[in-house]
Amino acid sequence: MSPRTPSTTGAEAAASSASIFGADLPPDEARRLSEIIGRVRREYVEDISADRLLDEAARGMVASLDEHSAYLDRREYEDIRRGTAGSYPGIGIEVIAEGEAIKVLRPLDDSPASRAGILAGDEILRIDDAPVRADVAAAIEQMRGPVGSLVRLTLRREGSAELVDVALERTKVEVHSVSGMSLDRHHGYLRIANFSDTTAADFKGHVQELRKVSPELRGVIIDLRNNPGGVLEAAVAVADALLDSGNIVSATGRTADARFRLDARPGQLLEGVQVVVLVNEASASAAEILAGALKDHSRARLIGSRTFGKGSVQSVIPLGDGRALKLTTSRYATPAGTLINERGIEPDIEIAASAARLDFGQPQLDATVKTAQRELRQMWATRRRGDLPDTRTAETRRPRA
Repeated sequence: MSPRTPSTTGAEAAASSASIFGADLPPDEARRLSEIIGRVRREYVEDISADRLLDEAARGMVASLDEHSAYLDRREYEDIRRGTAGSYPGIGIEVIAEGEAIKVLRPLDDSPASRAGILAGDEILRIDDAPVRADVAAAIEQMRGPVGSLVRLTLRREGSAELVDVALERTKVEVHSVSGMSLDRHHGYLRIANFSDTTAADFKGHVQELRKVSPELRGVIIDLRNNPGGVLEAAVAVADALLDSGNIVSATGRTADARFRLDARPGQLLEGVQVVVLVNEASASAAEILAGALKDHSRARLIGSRTFGKGSVQSVIPLGDGRALKLTTSRYATPAGTLINERGIEPDIEIAASAARLDFGQPQLDATVKTAQRELRQMWATRRRGDLPDTRTAETRRPRA
């Protein structure tokens, strides 16, 4: 989309709107749109440029389609590209809204935040002396900035009334969406915070590290809580690494590219190892694709609360001049044919969301992680008695709507 010079005549507005919204816009609709633009340009209490009006018209039109489609300006498009690329200029911190505040979930390894001593559980009160509200997107935008620039945070540490001021120099932060640790000699923990271009490689690297640290590995906990999704192909790659065969996800849409079926290939990264997946009401989209595939193939037990229920795929379609559309192009189904949009995925073992306090910084102290460890022990004992199938799987269920 290219900037337009302001126009006030119906003919100019019609030409401009037809250019923006497509050359095949019917004449009656082009006239209706141009009449609206012309009236606003002439009679609104403030002077509004035609470029801004067309931007907002596009934004409203696409947003009216569904809650996940959006018209992206240059900054929004760049944010999405940075979010999936694996690096960005900032301080390396993962945050969440909690009540009226922003809380630190964890500082990223080897980041300005971790080097400054910021801890999981810290509450961010001010950014550059400006009060912080429970707007995560705005807080993240404030903390990002040019490499080498400074940002000042005022924090309240958990369990203390004393405020902590820290100054951090922004740098290029390498985002690794997978973290993990050995819980004991038989069990490991892997958290996938979101799905980006680096997730599949990070996941395989952490599994290999777990194998080295725990050669007697029997069970792995994969934590998808608060995972909002991300790159579809990354979630499919992780599912493929855990399945030997069968469908991972299928999708329907209007165009040929929007209709697809993705299946697992032979070979399994954690063969012989039991898997439990943690989910909650903030596990969405690509996280639900992974959880649904593992559940439908009986490859993993799900523990937590019902997932968000976002069963659609958004394609980011570049436009002119640095803008883009994030447009819903497909609706997907799990291997069993279950459509999860606005339904979510029910866990095998439910833990009320209000009772599940997240502790990503110290997962060994997390109550839900402890529940998952107990479940893994029971699964191992049951398998040894021969009541559970081996971890090799095949697609046997009939699709259902």
